[in-house]
Amino acid sequence: MATPIAMPRLGMSMKEGRVVLWPVAVGGRVEKGKPVVVIESEKTDVEVEATQSGVLRHVYIAEGETVPCGTLLGALTGDVAETFDADAFRREHDRPEVVTRAPQRRVEARPSEAGVAKSNRRAVAPAARALAQQLGIDIDAIAGTGPGGRVTKEDIEAWAARRERLVPVGGGVHLEVLRSGDGPPVAMLPGFGTDVSSFAAQARALTSAYTVLGINPRGVGSSDAPGLDLYAVTNAADDVAAVCGEPTHIVGASLGAATAIELALRHPDRVKTLTLITPFVDASPRLTVVLGAWCRMAAESSAETLARVLLPWLFSERVLADATACDRIVRGLAAAAVPAATLSRAAAGLRQWSGSRQGDLARIAAPTLVVVAGADLLTANGAAVASLIPGARPVVIPDAGHAVMIEAADQVTTAILEHLR
Repeated sequence: MATPIAMPRLGMSMKEGRVVLWPVAVGGRVEKGKPVVVIESEKTDVEVEATQSGVLRHVYIAEGETVPCGTLLGALTGDVAETFDADAFRREHDRPEVVTRAPQRRVEARPSEAGVAKSNRRAVAPAARALAQQLGIDIDAIAGTGPGGRVTKEDIEAWAARRERLVPVGGGVHLEVLRSGDGPPVAMLPGFGTDVSSFAAQARALTSAYTVLGINPRGVGSSDAPGLDLYAVTNAADDVAAVCGEPTHIVGASLGAATAIELALRHPDRVKTLTLITPFVDASPRLTVVLGAWCRMAAESSAETLARVLLPWLFSERVLADATACDRIVRGLAAAAVPAATLSRAAAGLRQWSGSRQGDLARIAAPTLVVVAGADLLTANGAAVASLIPGARPVVIPDAGHAVMIEAADQVTTAILEHLR
């Protein structure tokens, strides 16, 4: 009996993956537990293991192609003599998930004559219009992925699915919270200019024992983007406290670490343990200048160009020397690009918070782990932050850059798991 090989969902925010390599040629033997295909998702390459031994009988998706989760990639049979109908097998097992490439902000339906007239001028599939009316969704808030920007039924379904992940945090603001796993809660707070996909490797490892909450801050992913002058770190901490209604293991990186520090000071009852990755309490001139350039480039260039410019600031020379790794990371960073307006508001909030909490770190009571990247150009004083928090344990990962969760994923994951236990 043939066994399907499908594009797996390996992370909270994973919607699609890219086939990097078929290690075995069609007709070759594959052993259970050994890699059958290598995929790229959320900035990393992952080996997918065979669930049974057999022969790689057919490949549906070639190397280099990107497809949604659930797509049938290949098929295994017991041996080459087994009867196998590739087309029939595909019809039975190909179950791609809907992918909407341009996440939109949450907008409540506000029916009006003007809105209806505007919707009528757009290219909208009849089934999509009917479903939107049924669910009370404003079609004007949805980017169509069909030919010529046509709004499809799948676009409406994807929008509705995203709305289910939104959690109210007060003031009419809703944040996108991705959940996976089962057990004590662990909240992950991403850094400046990225989303929770930056924690993909850590989230995969934690979900076997914990409930992982990937919290996209204001303006990131499908989270609401209020039109404020800045997104204050204090507000970000209050937002996380609203999401975490009980003591929670908090993991924050860079600007997310600043939010985690603020949370531990403002809402200590919500923090069970604290993990700070490449933290800072006083932004260096280098960090301030890089963030300013980041914001400007996001407004004036493509997401891919911005990602390539950021590479030397976020990663070590070891990564930069690997052209394949750089290309993979660029694709991941570009896919998770944050709107320029959100970046500007977050940068303003970071500058406002910088230098405001250095004298308060001694009040943090939660058990604290501080992950320091030895080749970090942007927040090089992580060890100094650890020295100011009573009992904090610093873990230094030598020769790793600022994006240490991606560059040294296994080491960061191990440190977090040891700390939580």
